[in-house]
Amino acid sequence: VQLQASGGGLVQAGGSLRLSCAAPKRTFYALGWFRQAPGKERDVVAAISYTGSTTYYADSVKDRFTISRDNAENTMTLQMNSLEPEDTAVYYCVADRNFNHIRTGPDYWGQGTLVTVSS
Repeated sequence: VQLQASGGGLVQAGGSLRLSCAAPKRTFYALGWFRQAPGKERDVVAAISYTGSTTYYADSVKDRFTISRDNAENTMTLQMNSLEPEDTAVYYCVADRNFNHIRTGPDYWGQGTLVTVSS
């Protein structure tokens, strides 16, 4: 399973960014995002079930980030608003057949995209 993330960049605190992930066609995977800040472990940010009916957000991003997917286009997006310097990290697109498992140890990882939030 190949995952292609894009959309990272530099933004000022309080700004917004949208990350996108191209997922393979004809798959039935839950999708999500992890991030890794400098000197820290990778942590789950958000996840979405295959149908999109179930989502999960880390407490640190609730009410600021929105995850969505378009299965017709095989894409997933993460809309990030009210960004904070603490959101600075490499963001990874991930996939797993099991929505619950994706939050702890997804089977598939894409390459990361860097998000830098300046104060």
